[in-house]
Amino acid sequence: MNAFFTTLGNMIPSILMIAAPILIAAAGGMVSERAGVVNIALEGLMAIGAMTAAVSHRFLESSTIFSIPLALIFASLAGCIFSLIHAFASITLRADQVVSGTGINLLSAGITVFICQIIFQQDRSESFRMVMLSSRNGIYPTAWIALAALALVWFLLYKRPWGLRLRACGEHPAAAASAGVNVLRIRYTAVLISGLLAGLAGGCLVLTQNIQYTVNTINGKGFIALAAVSFGRWLPLGILGSSLLFGASSALAVYVINIATLNFLPPEFFNALPYLITLITLVIFSGKDYAPRAAGQPFDKGKS
Repeated sequence: MNAFFTTLGNMIPSILMIAAPILIAAAGGMVSERAGVVNIALEGLMAIGAMTAAVSHRFLESSTIFSIPLALIFASLAGCIFSLIHAFASITLRADQVVSGTGINLLSAGITVFICQIIFQQDRSESFRMVMLSSRNGIYPTAWIALAALALVWFLLYKRPWGLRLRACGEHPAAAASAGVNVLRIRYTAVLISGLLAGLAGGCLVLTQNIQYTVNTINGKGFIALAAVSFGRWLPLGILGSSLLFGASSALAVYVINIATLNFLPPEFFNALPYLITLITLVIFSGKDYAPRAAGQPFDKGKS
């Protein structure tokens, strides 16, 4: 039993490291869906952010000591700019939001490989040194970035008039429009914030969990973030808990060899556990009335 709790204590830094990008992306997904736009593109936006951060850091690390923060800023901007495609398609053109997001995911998979082939003549960024320093207790700064992002999102959604208008756009956009709210502008802003946070999440992931960007770097983390939004009932504290759950299940795959009571299970079970939990949570909450009522529904101001 003592060995179990010792292993659990040792897992905490890994849990926070793995959960941080999921939490940041989930916070962005929550903002977008609260405004009424389902952002299936989190996976692709994270890939764009991860590639941008890896390439930026690779070229800046020898010339400035600020290569890490600059890489994260560039990753955030790349995700924000790339999310304009999803915003234009789903808001202005009123296209199916799931199809638009899926298109972003497919496009990002190709464009990241294409850019890396142009720059490095291979489908990945060149290796870079892991220089994002951890604190004395082993916790990466990305954990604090994630908590700060979640706190900022909570403040904007629940403590500012803008957040009230945004949530109204996701529940009753016609009523919000009749009250003078520019629904299209609010939704555009929400999608851009979502893209910015997803890009930041990809940058945090590649600078802590990998030493280079490849096509498998994200490996479903964006879809796990989407599941965290659903599992967390579109609430800040809810997505915090669900992100930590997914982080713990992923970390367990690494530390399970140190837990004798679980050695009878094959390692493949723990590798698949985060995705199994994702599927289970989506099934459990798919029929629940927790989602914003207008999520996924295009808004036509001419019919409001």
